Amino acid sequence: MDQKLQGLKVAILITDGFEQDEMTAPKQALDKAGAQTVIISPKRGKVKGWKAKNWGDEFTVDKALDEVSGEEFDALLLPGGVANPDSLRMNNEAVDFVKSFVKDHKPIAAICHGPWTLINAEAVKGKTLTSWSSIKIDLLNAGAKWVDQEVVRDDNLVTSRKPEDIPAFNKAMIELFSSGKQ
Repeated sequence: MDQKLQGLKVAILITDGFEQDEMTAPKQALDKAGAQTVIISPKRGKVKGWKAKNWGDEFTVDKALDEVSGEEFDALLLPGGVANPDSLRMNNEAVDFVKSFVKDHKPIAAICHGPWTLINAEAVKGKTLTSWSSIKIDLLNAGAKWVDQEVVRDDNLVTSRKPEDIPAFNKAMIELFSSGKQ
């Protein structure tokens, strides 16, 4: 088993309505690579995933957002879904949490609608990234360069478009997260 992320602490920021596969598959890849993953949410207890066109499974929140700071983590994962990042980007505490990773130039991986939260955290201006195509205009309006590619890495950001891109996303995310590891 490859442990290239041994000792790395990764925050996974989600709330109800996250695309389940975009959280579980990357989390599993990070855990397998030796990272310590922590599910963070503004909501306490459990959050509910979204699978295709229906509600998915419930997942236990490891830490409530008001119990943590970005300083405690080495990297950040932002899964997509529509409801999840839309709620997070309207939550000042969630935006501030993401901003702390941006300010400290920590690695961030976002998939599908996940970059929506990055817009509100002022993390996309001048960056090249990809996403679910429906938020392309939002990203362009925020000063990003948007491309339609399976996975894009620009400095400390890795982005992907959709669940079908998860294998490439996981590979790029682990490469990014391991590149900053001391």
